[in-house]
Amino acid sequence: MTIKPLISIITINYNNADITADLLRSILCLQYANTEVIVVDNASGENPSEKLKSVLPSVKIILSDKNLGFAGGNNLGIKQAKGDYLFFVNNDTELTPTILEGLLEIFHNYPDAGVASPKFHYYYAPGTIEFAGYNAVNTFTARNSMVGCRTKDEGQYDAISKTNYGHGGGMMVSRRVIDEVGLMPEVYFLYYEEFDWCEQIKKKGFNIYYQYKSLIYHKESMSVGKTSTLKTFYLNRNRILFMRRNVKGISFLGFAFYYTFFTLPKNTLGFLLKKETDHLKAFWKGIKWNLSNRNLKKIELCAE
Repeated sequence: MTIKPLISIITINYNNADITADLLRSILCLQYANTEVIVVDNASGENPSEKLKSVLPSVKIILSDKNLGFAGGNNLGIKQAKGDYLFFVNNDTELTPTILEGLLEIFHNYPDAGVASPKFHYYYAPGTIEFAGYNAVNTFTARNSMVGCRTKDEGQYDAISKTNYGHGGGMMVSRRVIDEVGLMPEVYFLYYEEFDWCEQIKKKGFNIYYQYKSLIYHKESMSVGKTSTLKTFYLNRNRILFMRRNVKGISFLGFAFYYTFFTLPKNTLGFLLKKETDHLKAFWKGIKWNLSNRNLKKIELCAE
């Protein structure tokens, strides 16, 4: 009898215990039996332990005394996880019963696999794809896109494929990769950290895979909000930071030119016309952060 490897399922809760409880209910329906479930609570206003344990008594809850963001919260989970494979999943998702078997298949069949992500469907738009892989970040615009996003799923992306990045809302990583690459980069706090981590993983010779056989349903940004100033700040700050850490030479100069003479005036004017002064301040705060923190090694050390 083959012993199935232990999979640690790690998610983060922040003031969304009801949503996290829905995720746990979907975990109860998994066909794969050898799992441990870890919920890292990022200093929510109320302790979610009682509510979550009422759904899944075996869940391990780690209570952080401060909000460590996406990377920091997941790193807390990594440090206490015992699994041979770790499945990082957003709390605003629901899993399908056979999702883990498909992801494990990637690691068994592709020795170069570092990360495996499932196909994503929008929870509130059944049959509509959110993610079937990632296109590369354009080194000029620092933009990228998800393959198949907002298209009806008619099987057109039903093939295992290498992709540029895993989806932070659901990605399996082997213990071997984490041992070689290290933890998620906490300097980001929120957004772009999984892109950067995937870049570091690829530099170590591993590849990122998309597994169509595994499916996850995503409720999108329920914890942050689709138009929050927090999102505006971190998306802008970390877009620049990602490029600083991963793009060098003439390519980075091209991005700096594009950002200065197109993105900056376009977004500034857009926020002014919409009278969204709070978002304008958040946007400029992200720029100023990068100008004030030019020593990458120093800010990386401070984030650890």
